[in-house]
Amino acid sequence: MESSVITQVQKEDVSPKAGQVSRSSLKQPRSCSIFKALFCCLRAQDAPKAPPTPPPPLQPPSQQALLEAQQNGTVVKQLEPEPSLLPEVDAEDQGKICVVIDLDETLVHSSFKPISNADFIVPVEIEGTTHQVYVLKRPFVDEFLQRMGELFECVLFTASLSKYADPVTDLLDQCGVFRTRLFRESCVFHQGCYVKDLSLLGRDLHKTLILDNSPASYIFHPDNAVPVASWFDDVDDAELLNLLPVFEELSRADDVYTRLDQLRGH
Repeated sequence: MESSVITQVQKEDVSPKAGQVSRSSLKQPRSCSIFKALFCCLRAQDAPKAPPTPPPPLQPPSQQALLEAQQNGTVVKQLEPEPSLLPEVDAEDQGKICVVIDLDETLVHSSFKPISNADFIVPVEIEGTTHQVYVLKRPFVDEFLQRMGELFECVLFTASLSKYADPVTDLLDQCGVFRTRLFRESCVFHQGCYVKDLSLLGRDLHKTLILDNSPASYIFHPDNAVPVASWFDDVDDAELLNLLPVFEELSRADDVYTRLDQLRGH
């Protein structure tokens, strides 16, 4: 999206004290229906204790089945394998673990309500009307992304619409840490939630991680998850900074399941 469409707020023009906003003022958007249509909505508050097993992918018929069908005069339609959500691994990322990273309440917090100390203001057109979305960056997000880009193949995966998430990511990730961006249409809608099915990425699950504040987003693959607390406006939050040593350890893992179990004390 062209730079003229997006306005970046100059923070030095805003007094920090005057710019502080309460958590409650950021939770409620001006229009709940519009907000839910735009951002990742319909998330379950708590993940089920026993996560559901995702349906197995359709398998093409075996050679034996094809031979038997041919002998019986039966026409068998070859099933094409589902295309992966991610392209082939770049040469610079060969051998690296793939980390899927959420956007809202993980890296940023956005609101339709004006926020005087917003890092970005992104105009988004919804049903013919342009709305201003005010975006706050989580503390230490720049340092976090820079280091993650050095250690991993990083993929943005959000349940939000691309018309909002893409321009926000343009402003947030100016160094190109995210190799690929996936949006709501790449999620699986399951029991009222947008689930990020890691098996569709085209990556070895033993070498794949997901960082997300919503357990409902990774209910298919909880053993691949590094949970992160939801963030709204706490200026003293250091969650991303504290997670860096954890990801430093995980970046050297041959199998993320084994290393995560060790880190969890299992």
